Amino acid sequence: MLQASPFFNRWLSQLGPDYVVSVLADLVEIGAVFAFDGEGRILFWNLGAEKMFGLTAQQVLGKKCTEALGCEDANPCGLAEMGQVKAQLMTLKCGNGTPIICKRTARAFFDSDGKFAGAIEMLQPDTEILASASLPEENQSFHGILSRDPIMLESIKIIRNVAETEATVLIRGESGTGKELVAKALHLESARRNQPFLAVNCAALTPSLLESELFGHVKGAFTGAVRNHAGLFQRADGGTLFLDEVAELPMELQAKLLRVLQEQSFIPVGGDTAIQVDVRIIAATHRSLREEVQSGRFREDLMYRLRVVPIFLPPLRKRRMDVSLLLWHSINQHNLLGLRRINHIAPEAMKRLLDYHWPGNVRELINVVEYAFAVGRGHELRMEDLPPEFRENQSALKRQQQPALKQLQYQTEAEMIQEALKLAAGNLEAAARLSGMSRATFWRKRKKYGIE
Repeated sequence: MLQASPFFNRWLSQLGPDYVVSVLADLVEIGAVFAFDGEGRILFWNLGAEKMFGLTAQQVLGKKCTEALGCEDANPCGLAEMGQVKAQLMTLKCGNGTPIICKRTARAFFDSDGKFAGAIEMLQPDTEILASASLPEENQSFHGILSRDPIMLESIKIIRNVAETEATVLIRGESGTGKELVAKALHLESARRNQPFLAVNCAALTPSLLESELFGHVKGAFTGAVRNHAGLFQRADGGTLFLDEVAELPMELQAKLLRVLQEQSFIPVGGDTAIQVDVRIIAATHRSLREEVQSGRFREDLMYRLRVVPIFLPPLRKRRMDVSLLLWHSINQHNLLGLRRINHIAPEAMKRLLDYHWPGNVRELINVVEYAFAVGRGHELRMEDLPPEFRENQSALKRQQQPALKQLQYQTEAEMIQEALKLAAGNLEAAARLSGMSRATFWRKRKKYGIE
């Protein structure tokens, strides 16, 4: 089938076919594109290949691809017989000998006599397989959740089992432990996987906005409601709705959520007709709902409806076996995508990383690796590549923080927020962590009490 204008060849001749191919290859954002002749000698090597393998075009052009990529098949790779391959998994080696697991797509070319004349290949890194390929059997890579910790592995087992049911799940864990990742895994492992997965942070919106976002509104329900608006429950019909920070849900909305859980129906804001939906609810919180019930901030009947199956995600400081695993997973991802390639962590830096308290959990660890790639250079991650807090005296820092945390438990909420801001020198992120709140909740309550 004709796929080009009759003037395409003339256009190629004007611009230069080599230039056009180079530009086309560099449109591939992640991955390597290269070409080789009938004897396997590399003729073309794009920028993505340089980043992915750590080898410049000057280092590989003219060399056999089997030599440059550490291939074992000298045929090369059976393309002469197969003609083409699509998304074939294979292991190659980058310039420093580190193995890279790729998805390989290639197309062979043949001359007028039918003789193999070379091929063009595209290699894309499979980051999830790469992260888990070198792990022992007891480690798990499950929808992006990586762990070798026994408690976390038990949680993954529960996630696998409960995903097959329609049970409502409550995920408990600190900020940054991966609650939304678990919610997505539950959805992807369920019979609803081909239906919508929608999420909302209950602490991020005012009560009126949250009600409209969850349940929708009809035209004229309030000033500015110029048309009907379908809420998340209606848009998630047949699928899964993830309610993050559900403990922050205002009391008036808790009753409405309870009705949806009991009757699978709701009334939009300003409406008078109930809408039937089929939605599985997955909720998450960093607070104890039992304590919230005892304090009068959460409905007991709703708590029991939400925590049919509770799943606890331990903080990273209690998953010491996972710190190194997650560090190298994040480093490998950056190695494949960035200009810097780290293949070693200095002993002092590794000790500090392993001893660190990780108040921000996995999210903080990912940010630390990103910081190291941004500020440092070379193949070794050193102490000076870590954020400033890692270069402080950690034992002194813990002695300063822990008594303060104990004191905060016995103060009123307003006093606790003031003390947290003082201890964190005005840093909202750190103050929120000290208070045991999400940043959005901390910001909202600070405004509520008029604390500047």
